[in-house]
Amino acid sequence: MRLTKRMNAAAISAALALAGSLAGCAQTTTMTYLPSGDTGFAINCSGSDASTTWAACYKQAGETCGAYGYDVVSKDADNGATAGGSVGGIFGANIKNRSMVIRCKQ
Repeated sequence: MRLTKRMNAAAISAALALAGSLAGCAQTTTMTYLPSGDTGFAINCSGSDASTTWAACYKQAGETCGAYGYDVVSKDADNGATAGGSVGGIFGANIKNRSMVIRCKQ
């Protein structure tokens, strides 16, 4: 029963994150399966605005797992490049690719 409640809470959090991403927010959370067979969540908080930092990823992870907490299974490097703009990079956006996979604690 406890696992079912946690999974329901996690599914609701993931749905809210998806709704937020459709509203223009860059963060997405997707349920996935880990190599161990356990379920986890892939969190993507890539983007160019100030709200897309690693802190945003960790906040999303906390909201996804709630009071149970989480373990970071994997985390991408903080890669980025200028996109758009002119030859000199004027008016370009510095896009950062940030994603991580987490597992909620039981």
